[in-house]
Amino acid sequence: MIVALDHVAIAVPDLEASIKRFMEDFGLTFEGTEDVEAAKTSTAFFPLPPTSIELVHPLRGEGPIAKYLEKKGGGMHHLCFRTDNIEEDIARLKEKGYQFLSDGPSNGAHNSKVIFIHPKSCDGVLIELNQPGEEH
Repeated sequence: MIVALDHVAIAVPDLEASIKRFMEDFGLTFEGTEDVEAAKTSTAFFPLPPTSIELVHPLRGEGPIAKYLEKKGGGMHHLCFRTDNIEEDIARLKEKGYQFLSDGPSNGAHNSKVIFIHPKSCDGVLIELNQPGEEH
């Protein structure tokens, strides 16, 4: 079942400059960075309980975020909903006709399981489902 808005992701062309902006200009607490090999992204998190802002930047200049930045130059990338059972939610949403960008969940930041719903299933908005890992 969907239990919370986990984070709002913003694609950024310069991760260090964006981290500085959110820390210094907006005064947000910086939680740190993490590379997510499966998604080819570097991430930076700024928790705003009960949710957070995630900055996403292409890892080694490749992957889907690199393509997004080439096309749009940055901006809001996706909404992420936290789930307590990602497998059940995937099955339930597939039964309702939702299309996903992969066959099953992959590893995400913070040892989580993640999957993305195709934007054409959600009025053009990319939606991520995220089941936190044990230490989250």
